[in-house]
Amino acid sequence: MTNPSTSAGTAGLDTSVAHSARLWNYLLGGKDNFAADREAAEQVLALMPELVQSARFNREFLGRAVRHLAGECGIRQFLDIGTGLPTANNTHQVAQAAAPESRVVYVDNDPMVLVHARALLTSSPEGATDYIEADLRDPERILAEAARTLDFDQPMAIMLLGILNFVVDDDEATAIVRRLVAAMPAGSYLVVSHPTREVNPEAVDRAVQMWNAGGSAPMAVRTPAEIARFLDGLELLEPGLVTCSRWRPDGNDTTPTSEYSAVGRKIG
Repeated sequence: MTNPSTSAGTAGLDTSVAHSARLWNYLLGGKDNFAADREAAEQVLALMPELVQSARFNREFLGRAVRHLAGECGIRQFLDIGTGLPTANNTHQVAQAAAPESRVVYVDNDPMVLVHARALLTSSPEGATDYIEADLRDPERILAEAARTLDFDQPMAIMLLGILNFVVDDDEATAIVRRLVAAMPAGSYLVVSHPTREVNPEAVDRAVQMWNAGGSAPMAVRTPAEIARFLDGLELLEPGLVTCSRWRPDGNDTTPTSEYSAVGRKIG
């Protein structure tokens, strides 16, 4: 079953301002982007050429995390917030390859993502997918609409990959994570990736400054310790909070990247 939300259209689509979802799509080699997105991406790449590699590593982390949760951990429900534009190996594809009955809800605030969600975010016959056009800053709406597809009495995984950095206020970002984690039952998981200055601080600072001067939403980078606070109270799966490329790499390239990641389990 596929049941994308139809409550919002594309009226909010502004192609003249770079949007992170479309910029990320460009970095991953996609075609669902506009001139403003490509220009912003090239400006960032001039300061931080490794961003293409970082985007790839972050995507590979998503695949490994979802495969582990659906396979070894038995998770059958995923709430992917800040999903971005569909590419290869989306959350539902990875999860349903391991467990066809998996149910996945995607959330993003770019109207262009909604258009592609209708066309591309299909499901296995045994499972389900849904799409919600909403902002991470409105967790109550996200949780309420996700409940159409997900059972919040059963374990699930909430995915927050490359999205918390767009909530620049630390207290607000922490409160959002706390609300989402509180909605999950014990045995659920939180999956996080977040940019940091740890690997290449000068390049990251210049790239963030450039993005904040002209992007659709300001962003912040955080230290590993600040990122770890989002996972307070959760049991971190091995190897803990590490650069995306080094989370259970399965023989992949482990070159350090400016995106850190972790998976935490709610134990009570």
